[in-house]
Amino acid sequence: MKRARIAWAGAVHDAIERDGQLELLTPAFKGRRLSFDEVVWLPPLAPVARARTVLALGLNYADHAKELAFKPPTEPLAFAKGEASLIGHRAFTVRPAGVQFMHYECELAVVIGRTARRVRRSDAPDFIAGYTVANDYAIRDYLENWYRPNLRVKNRDSCTPLGPWLVDAADVPDPMNLALSTTVNGRVTQSGNTRDMVFDVATLIEYFTSFMTLHPGDLILTGTPDGVVDCQPGDVVVTAIEGIGELHNTITTPA
Repeated sequence: MKRARIAWAGAVHDAIERDGQLELLTPAFKGRRLSFDEVVWLPPLAPVARARTVLALGLNYADHAKELAFKPPTEPLAFAKGEASLIGHRAFTVRPAGVQFMHYECELAVVIGRTARRVRRSDAPDFIAGYTVANDYAIRDYLENWYRPNLRVKNRDSCTPLGPWLVDAADVPDPMNLALSTTVNGRVTQSGNTRDMVFDVATLIEYFTSFMTLHPGDLILTGTPDGVVDCQPGDVVVTAIEGIGELHNTITTPA
């Protein structure tokens, strides 16, 4: 099932995809259907829960590490992100004035479904609510070095579009064999497959929960393959993952 979180008629609603439309789950409007263009899309985390913790991976694809002239890490290279960075499908991401290089990162996002602590790799799938698409923009100008991303690179408001759907884990039989792609203004600029991750989803859950507790709604952004390019105001960026969805985002200038 594909689940969504949207704003419509002055309220926030949970919805599901039904025959190419959004079917509302809100009791007062239950069963009402809307077109995709009638609503404002929000990060699709509820009714699972809001994101308390957002964990992201650097250099988790060997080809991307090579693209940046680094060896793949021998231990997950992770950093935390703030919830304020998350926005929804069809939203706008601000490119700060004066920066020289800002690029997208198409990533499979894992949504935790129940409290997870000291989870064994073999049990990791039992703790996943579902998957969505993330576009984790990075601003290279602010990077101190690739092994220590600083706050300004990855924690800017509006820098992490998420969605449009939360796809139930049961509907993704093999998350480690999904094609990823990015287009900028309709031109393909990135392609890859989740099977090329250095650390797969189950390994990441085992690793993180060995020293911290993950809660329902928490997110793991699993990294991006090679092929990143600079994005300018006005560019329309579509990050897509096979079976999960196509996430649309437009770059804009500061207000």
